[in-house]
Amino acid sequence: MSDFIVSARKYRPATFASVVGQKHITSTLRNAIERGQLAHAYLFCGPRGVGKTTCARIFAKAINCLHPHGAEACNECESCRAFNEGRSLNIHELDAASNNSVEDIRTLIDQVRVIPQVGRYSVFIIDEVHMLSAAAFNAFLKTLEEPPAHAIFILATTEKHKIIPTILSRCQIYDFNRIRVEDGVEYLKYIASQEGIPYDEESLNLIAQKADGGMRDALSMFDKAVSFCGTTLRYPEVAQTLNVLDYDTYFNVTQLLLEGNYVEALVAFDQVLCRGFSGQTFMAGLNRHMRDLLMAKRPETLRLIEMTGTLLERYRTQAEACSVEFLFGAISILTELDGKIRQSSNQRLLVELGLMKISGLGQKKNNPLTTDADYPLPELDGPAPRQHTATAAAASTAPAATRPAPQPAGAAASRPAAAPTPAAAQPQNPEGAPARSSATAASAQPGGAPNAATTAPAAGPAAGPGMGAAAARPRRSPLGTSLSELLATTDPAVEAEEATAAAPVIDPQSEAKLQRAREAIFALIREKRPRFVAAFEQMQFIGNTICVSVPTAALREEMLRSKTEMLMRIVELAGIHGTIDLEVKVNEQIRASRPIKLEDRMRYITEKNPLVAELRKALDLEAE
Repeated sequence: MSDFIVSARKYRPATFASVVGQKHITSTLRNAIERGQLAHAYLFCGPRGVGKTTCARIFAKAINCLHPHGAEACNECESCRAFNEGRSLNIHELDAASNNSVEDIRTLIDQVRVIPQVGRYSVFIIDEVHMLSAAAFNAFLKTLEEPPAHAIFILATTEKHKIIPTILSRCQIYDFNRIRVEDGVEYLKYIASQEGIPYDEESLNLIAQKADGGMRDALSMFDKAVSFCGTTLRYPEVAQTLNVLDYDTYFNVTQLLLEGNYVEALVAFDQVLCRGFSGQTFMAGLNRHMRDLLMAKRPETLRLIEMTGTLLERYRTQAEACSVEFLFGAISILTELDGKIRQSSNQRLLVELGLMKISGLGQKKNNPLTTDADYPLPELDGPAPRQHTATAAAASTAPAATRPAPQPAGAAASRPAAAPTPAAAQPQNPEGAPARSSATAASAQPGGAPNAATTAPAAGPAAGPGMGAAAARPRRSPLGTSLSELLATTDPAVEAEEATAAAPVIDPQSEAKLQRAREAIFALIREKRPRFVAAFEQMQFIGNTICVSVPTAALREEMLRSKTEMLMRIVELAGIHGTIDLEVKVNEQIRASRPIKLEDRMRYITEKNPLVAELRKALDLEAE
């Protein structure tokens, strides 16, 4: 078996100069070593894989070096060789995740009293210190505040908020940053050159982005990609082994959306799903891609894109073809869908709807009929869509008197032509203008003035050639006849008939029939709705309305929820030929009149049912 060592261990930094992306930390520690201003407790906090434990080890090695070169260890003295070989007795590492009890802290306190044999300091590195229990923290407080002169504590954690304030106040706190993509790519280039592995820059950029600021994660992905790709790192193979969508997918989909070709965009999304990626992953990646394109449009924001080399040039090129309005609208749509997709029962449909809306944004500048709130589907190349025939059908069935006059050939090209009218039906006046129809003439006022409600407006001299009745109408939506147009063509006679049919029918004998069926109604309520019995005991009938009173608003809401079912049964029971209503009022005085004391309750129950008193005597029962 070969002695293979993973890159995260093989290329672990051994000096402050080789630490990646934490210059503000390494500079402070080096200055403290050179000036001899060492604190007794340090707290290193930050994300995983950014160099907290590595910096702690380099710091411990440097302060114990017998012949340091400035702030760096010499790697030649006995202390440095013992540290490099793993046999140093001056540096102690404790994993707080598994040693988090009070007994473990007591053992540590006993070790603090031992003076170092070689070197000046005993350094105690406690990793994942936030895992200590509350009792262990309290036991550690005194030693951490006033340790011996030879003891230095370095605490490392990824969750600083879990550490109690009394511990934080006793430490110098150093916050480690996420490693930038540019720094990660440069370090991966160095490792690839050391290993003799050819690569393309897109592959290393993808690894650095996938690592999300952690160098240890980036090196683990690098080893995995090398095992999969062999001797050369190629971008498509690296994307496949890391199970991420490649940049080409987002560039192609964005180009399709810019062209308004939502059909091909949906096909591309289907291919993404067939490769095993979820709609949420695709949508999040496309949203990030649109954001990067927006940042690439201006030189001032170009540095906000974590890209390098040729990939950055591709973003700049595509950003030039996108308008700010398109990118902003796409980001708004995708961000809105991202909040809905987790609760959606059909995530695929939600993403497809978003793609179609964005494709409409790509062509909105060519369609003046759309507003900022609309996302219409762009027209695809192919046969012209069939025209909507609702308006033509309404015109063919309307009376001849209300039918518009024939228009010239180019008057209404977007609408189907109306049926031709015989010449006999259109008498001409001496000037050659069409005469009014008989219906219009009959509706004229006695004084000779036509009725404005029934006379169609005549085309004035301002109307140009080809401009008739269609010119006075608003421009029709490219999606067909709108709902408002259809409602506007409703016949007034039909509306009157519908209003008459919708009016409720009231039986004039409703009140008398309800009075005769009073006992039957009460028996029905007692059988079906026992909770409403008290209210219906005092019910009153006013016309076709049943009026009852209840003590609480909650009971009123419950009664209204059952209103329809009860009224249907009452109408059938009373033999009413029409509708009735139920009016429920809240009367808090009813609640006040209810019995409260035990004697009042017994008297109330006895009045309702005298047999209760006899049952009580027969069985010798107590009132309680």
